[in-house]
Amino acid sequence: MSGIRQQIESGAWLTAERIRAYCLILLTLAVALSAIWLLLADGIIDRNGKPIGTDFSSFYAAGSLVNDGRAIEVYDAARHYARQQQVFGERTPYYAWFYPPSFLLIAAPLATLPYWLALLIWQAGSGLLYLATMAAILRKASLTPAGRRIGLLAATASPAVFINLGHGQNGFLTAGLFAGALLALPHRTVVAGVLFGLLAYKPQFALVIPLALLATRQWRAMIAAAATVVGMIGITSALFGIEAWTAFLAVSETSRKLLLEQGEVGFAKLQSTFAVMRMWGAGISLAYLAQGVVTITTVASAIWAWRLCPDWNTRAAILLIATLLASPHVLDYDLMLLGPAIAFLVAAATSGRFYGYEMTLLAFAWAVPLLTRPMAEATGIPLGLITMIALYAMVVRRAVRDGQAARHHVALATA
Repeated sequence: MSGIRQQIESGAWLTAERIRAYCLILLTLAVALSAIWLLLADGIIDRNGKPIGTDFSSFYAAGSLVNDGRAIEVYDAARHYARQQQVFGERTPYYAWFYPPSFLLIAAPLATLPYWLALLIWQAGSGLLYLATMAAILRKASLTPAGRRIGLLAATASPAVFINLGHGQNGFLTAGLFAGALLALPHRTVVAGVLFGLLAYKPQFALVIPLALLATRQWRAMIAAAATVVGMIGITSALFGIEAWTAFLAVSETSRKLLLEQGEVGFAKLQSTFAVMRMWGAGISLAYLAQGVVTITTVASAIWAWRLCPDWNTRAAILLIATLLASPHVLDYDLMLLGPAIAFLVAAATSGRFYGYEMTLLAFAWAVPLLTRPMAEATGIPLGLITMIALYAMVVRRAVRDGQAARHHVALATA
């Protein structure tokens, strides 16, 4: 038993050969199951009567309305659903649109293409952005070329990737922009700010980022991010009319109530403290209180750790995980952000050392997106949230140790 515990603590069980084998097995299963699923489909409709790419059908219908000069109707659920029914058949389920008009800049061009081609370009293009940023993070790590290839294989075979592909969602784009901003921030702050600004289609993730930038006096990045957001509002207002923004703001309260408070998509699909409390039967007020405690604790500790820790890779991982924990609106495909967080932690550890249980927890965090929703539905156990909290505690522990070590070296140098 002590031998097993030592293996888990040290991470010695996670050899390169095992990582490669696990990834190849998962990729093979995913390709085989996807092929069967597509063979059983009737054109763009799967065997359950849903569009292939499910959520992407919402993007496609929204873009189609924009191309017809009816952008404001994207925020009218009845008309948005009518367009989905027109494209995918009357029996198609409704996939709601929760995004600001800036995301229509992506949806509209895609909707000029046939659905299959649009879905392929959307997932391949955003997927390549995600993989490019993951490769860039891994190049920062003290790994052999073979080790980097295994890391990129793990990034490709991540269960979060398959969750995002199944939904046709924007997890690749979110992870790619966020990771790209963090890669650029130390030396190209304006570029980082622009990338952060482009993330504004996910306003629920906008809490920790500006506070961390403010705490570390990243003024140029903050100005660039704000200018990007203002510019996007101006461009979309000119293209779609200011009415699109007023319509978005008008339906935001309804969207919050349906998605969060009533759990329209299912509380097991949501990965936040708020959703877990609601899944366990808590009232809305208590759920918001619990989320508020977690959010305040996360934001405060993230800012403290950012100011304390000298290692940029560790700070990047802190911001990624804190962003997920601080928001009440986190869906299973948003766990794509765990990929860059894991990669930054690997880069941090290979520059120094892995602490106890880090490798094992990173492996579990890599796998958990595949398990979290079915586990929550079957047992009520929120594996996703538990893993994010454990991962965050681990990275803050690393920040504290690295900060203490840095101060010790400074003290020795000045003694």
